[in-house]
Amino acid sequence: MNNEKFNIQEELKKLPNKPGIYIMFDKKDNIIYVGKAVILKNRVRSYFRENANHSIKIARMVTQIERFEYIVTDSEMEALVLENNLIKEHRPKYNTMLKDDKTYPYIKVTLGEEFPRVLFARQIKKDKSKYFGPYTSAGSVKDSIELINKIYKLRTCNRNLPKDCGKERPCLDYYIHQCDAPCQNYISREEYGKNVKEALDFLNGKYEKILNDLQGKMEEASEKMEFEEAIRYRDLFQSVKQISQKQKITDTEGEDRDILALAKDDYDAVVQVFFIRGGKLIGREHFYMTNTSENSETEILTSFVKQFYAGTPYIPREIYFQWEIEETEIIQEWLSRKRGSKVALKIPKKGTKEKLVDLAAKNAAMVLSQDRERMRREEGRTIGAVKEISNLLGLKEIIRMEAFDISNISGFENVGSMVVYEKGKPKKSDYRKFKIKSVTGPDDYGCMKEVLTRRFLHGMEEKKELEEKELEDKFGSFTKFPDLLLMDGGKGQVNIALQVLKELELKIPVCGMVKDDNHRTRGLYYNNEEIEIDKGSEGFKLITRIQDEAHRFAIEYHRSLRKKEQVHSVLDDIPGIGPKRRKALMKAFENIGDIKEATVEQLSAIPEIPLNIAEEIYSFFHSSVI
Repeated sequence: MNNEKFNIQEELKKLPNKPGIYIMFDKKDNIIYVGKAVILKNRVRSYFRENANHSIKIARMVTQIERFEYIVTDSEMEALVLENNLIKEHRPKYNTMLKDDKTYPYIKVTLGEEFPRVLFARQIKKDKSKYFGPYTSAGSVKDSIELINKIYKLRTCNRNLPKDCGKERPCLDYYIHQCDAPCQNYISREEYGKNVKEALDFLNGKYEKILNDLQGKMEEASEKMEFEEAIRYRDLFQSVKQISQKQKITDTEGEDRDILALAKDDYDAVVQVFFIRGGKLIGREHFYMTNTSENSETEILTSFVKQFYAGTPYIPREIYFQWEIEETEIIQEWLSRKRGSKVALKIPKKGTKEKLVDLAAKNAAMVLSQDRERMRREEGRTIGAVKEISNLLGLKEIIRMEAFDISNISGFENVGSMVVYEKGKPKKSDYRKFKIKSVTGPDDYGCMKEVLTRRFLHGMEEKKELEEKELEDKFGSFTKFPDLLLMDGGKGQVNIALQVLKELELKIPVCGMVKDDNHRTRGLYYNNEEIEIDKGSEGFKLITRIQDEAHRFAIEYHRSLRKKEQVHSVLDDIPGIGPKRRKALMKAFENIGDIKEATVEQLSAIPEIPLNIAEEIYSFFHSSVI
């Protein structure tokens, strides 16, 4: 859609009287808000009415709307699901967001198998397995699974039983008495099934029987003077006892329910969740909500419920709140469909359940109070530090910074590193490594020129390809260009970067990170002058962290290549080049530089190098794309 032709008032007249979702875009075509509407025509028009009584946040958003889109759905339910998916994918600026994106661990018992296993899982699937959880500690889940397998001697292998019975020898678990080897038919299906049933009882919190059994076996082994066995049973007994004592009974009804409570101040909001499964409190977790300063408690809690339960695979039978949330009926219907049976949303007025909600509220308030100062410090270390740097350099806004470094030992295995920081935090998914193709010997400037050229050419080509396919919003790590380029060094490295940018007709501010004689960060080199930074400032500390990170990343890559093969050649990275052809090339040419300068005809003249491989070699050394 061409934004220049988008007339908001005209488009408002075309809105349908149907349910759906609407998407607001700013002038840079970024999605800034996603909303759901029972009637699109009424809801979207309400943003643009004169004298509308909007909150400050919504009023600010409306001034930034350049265009909008909408998607019609068959029902409000479909609109709610689509709204959740789009918010999670795009994380719009003006939506109230669930900051944490966690997946919780579960214990999975594969009852669909003839010889079931007890496994660690992050997702609930529609299979014949039974799931327990969610739990808040992955470590505790793994410890519990290990304990269950030790006590009941259940298999941990992936063998297809009984089909694969007897095909292979039993594994080590059998010989250390931690598996009864159903793979060898050493235990019947019926006996194994009894062990599985007892494991399920254990997971359901029925510890009394196993504690009595373990104590009896411990005493029996002790009487027979089998002390190693007695110690083994004693350790198992203590482990089970420890787990049983951690479980706190909270509800005699034994239901699965979540208890939600919110604490909010002028800046932040925290939602505390108690997870109760089978009447036991198995864990608690708190979640931060962002962009909440102008939202009511009810609005924040409603946003949390929609985003949290859209992402968690397990929905309990009951969810308790401090107060009513918005859209109760449609959310209740949506959760019931997800669960496959009715889900009740309740506000308890008395008794144990009300006390649990009060306890969750107190915990949320405590977390908010304790973490407020920590969050302020964290913001100072990140966003505050970036603001210091932008003010120092006279730049309007810095969000993304990229830093580059070169590593080699006397010119051996030249490599480059690219590290990325967004809003003052490392974005490791966008880090990239470069193995230098065009430079031999210790030439840091030449290496840096190659790295920067490849990085930006790759981004330009990728962006062009996406635009041709009308996929402008699908940004990759190279497509997204930095607001500030940071070079590990002073004038020389900065000039190399400026030269590359000029050749590619790109305008990106370039700043050098200057070090002193002791290789410690000293200041910044920008616009042909060195700028001193207060060494106690957060901006200085951030620059130091970025410089050290770029150096670390390059060194680690270089070290990994040296470990992999001390005599490793860049030729090994060319498709079709093995030891024989590499040896032939090195015999025909004196060095890598000569191979790089060779024509396809010269390369194919070598008997071991066919024409297609010669073309691969030439393309490898002359291509701009990584």
